Formats: sequence, C-alpha cells, structure tokens
Amino acid sequence: MHELYEVARALVAEGKGILAADESDSTIKKRFDSIGIESTEEHRRAYRDLLFTTPDAEEFISGVILFDETIRQRALDGTPFPELLDSKGIIPGIKVDTGAKPLPLADGETITEGLDGLRGRLEEYRGLGARFGKWRATYSIGEGRPSEYCAWTNAHALARYAALCQEAGIVPIVEPEVLQDGTHTIEESKKATGRVLQAVYTELHDQRVDLRGTLLKPNMVLSGYGASSRAGVDAVAEETLDCFYRHVPAAVPGIVFLSGGQSDEDATAHLNAMNARGPHPWQLSFSYGRALQAPALKAWGGRAENVEAGQRAYYHRAKMNGAARTGAYAPEMEREAAGVA
Repeated sequence: MHELYEVARALVAEGKGILAADESDSTIKKRFDSIGIESTEEHRRAYRDLLFTTPDAEEFISGVILFDETIRQRALDGTPFPELLDSKGIIPGIKVDTGAKPLPLADGETITEGLDGLRGRLEEYRGLGARFGKWRATYSIGEGRPSEYCAWTNAHALARYAALCQEAGIVPIVEPEVLQDGTHTIEESKKATGRVLQAVYTELHDQRVDLRGTLLKPNMVLSGYGASSRAGVDAVAEETLDCFYRHVPAAVPGIVFLSGGQSDEDATAHLNAMNARGPHPWQLSFSYGRALQAPALKAWGGRAENVEAGQRAYYHRAKMNGAARTGAYAPEMEREAAGVA
C-alpha cells in the first residue's frame, strides 16, 4: 500500500496537476471535427505526441490519463507513450471504465459499465506502465435526479473498481461527476453533489478501500450552465469547499477537479479561488481535459508546422493551472499566452 500512497501524493505534488488525455473515440472525433481534420489513428497519435513531448510541461503536469489506444501507441521516435511520460517524471494512468449506459428503470439516469474482466485488464495495464486508473460515473440534476438508486448503484461500482485497482497496485481516481447542464441553482448543485459524495465514501469504506491510496475527481459546485443567474467565482469557491468539507474524509490525499463545460479561464479561476482560501485537509488540484487542451488543439489545427504553437498553448494553460494550485493565479497572467510576455 505504501507505493500507492506515494503515487497518490506525487500526482497532487505542489504546483502540479493531471492532464486528462483519455477521450473516447467519439469524444476525440468531436474535438477533431472542430478543427476540420479526420479522426484517424495517426492523427490521434500525432496530437497526443504533441502534448506529451511539450518541453518542460512536467513543471506543472504530474500525470496523464491515457485511453486504451493511447497507452499502446508510440512517440515519433518509437518510444512507447508510457515510457516517454515516465522519462519526464510524469506518471502514466489509464481510463478503465467502458462508459455510461442507461440505468434500467430510471429514466434519464446512467450507470457506468466495465467491471467484467477488469481484474485482468488492470494487470495488463500495469504491465504497460499505468500506475493509476480512472472510472467516471455521471449524474444529472432535475426532476428528482439524481435518485437514490442512481447515487448508490454508481457508488457501489466506483468502490468495486477502486478495490480492484488497489489489489493490482494501481491508484484509483474516483470520478463521480454531477453534470452541470441545466438551469439549476448553485444550492441545488451543492445538495446533489453532497448526496453523491456521501454514497461514494460510504461504499468505499464498506468495500475496504484505503482512502490514503486514492484520489477524488469531482465536479465543482456551479450554477447550471443554462441558469438565468449564475454564481460568481467567490460563491463557487465557498459552496464547493463547504460541500467537500462536509463529505470528503481528510485521509484522501487530493481532490483533482474536472473542468466539465467550464471555459479554460473559469476552470483556472475557480481552482485558484479555492486554494487562496487554504490550507485545506487535502491538496486541491486539477485533472482537466478540454480546459488544458482546447487552445493547443486550435493552435495545432492538424498541421505539422503548427506543433510548436500547439505546445506553447498547452504549456501556457498548464502553467496557469499550476499557479492556481497555490492561489497565485491572476487573470493578467493570461497575456503570457503563446510565449508573449
């Protein structure tokens, strides 16, 4: 277990966070459609190569979550991606769930699948270099959702996944995402998030998961993206922290927030505001996908001559979020984008 503790702590090392590069085939296709290139295996490999070979990104990136295809791919020089990351001091991880499917007899709710055969897949992934895993469950708000049924069935699956990870010597990142789509208030978001977290930590305890060798990847507590009046940065920080102080045990080494549908700068500003109110029992970090990658994807545009521009954009966003880890971020720092002081 001590190795798991060390990996978990390393993933939330001071000033650092995690790059989520584990987009499914359908998600990466949408990203590539936005820049007008086809989602082929080679394009996906080239794009991940751009991110993983960005000079000095390891100053702010502690780990990368990979997709099944990506963990088997190689950099341009032939180095397997997990080996490349490891050589830079970045810990390779792997998404292991197989996606959210409709929850039977629960209209509009989902259950995440992927437990069948997971023990064997974890053994293979560890052999390929993965040292942490990720499993995402999703919950919606509104019309009685999330139901107790949805909260507890997903909590049970998350805990089973986490226990199997620890058995395999892999740190589980537990990701219960309360989706912020809708017109709900920040108070409704806080209530739903708290109910979900309560179920998750009850199940993790009951299934003998050692919380010191885990990380939590949750949503922030936000007003619905379609709400007529949306809470500001300070309110988001205060309500999110209050919710997590009530429901997340201090034994958890770190909380690595997902960005969800937030803009790049909003995700950074919210994280910064929470850390400015520290110290907290856990490290407050990031595990962003789109909010770290969007500027890089746009700058690259699928063209080899734009790789360096894409890397500068990715490095800048990583640096901004690294600053937010200590509450040192300020919007004026965004002028440094793409290497422009």
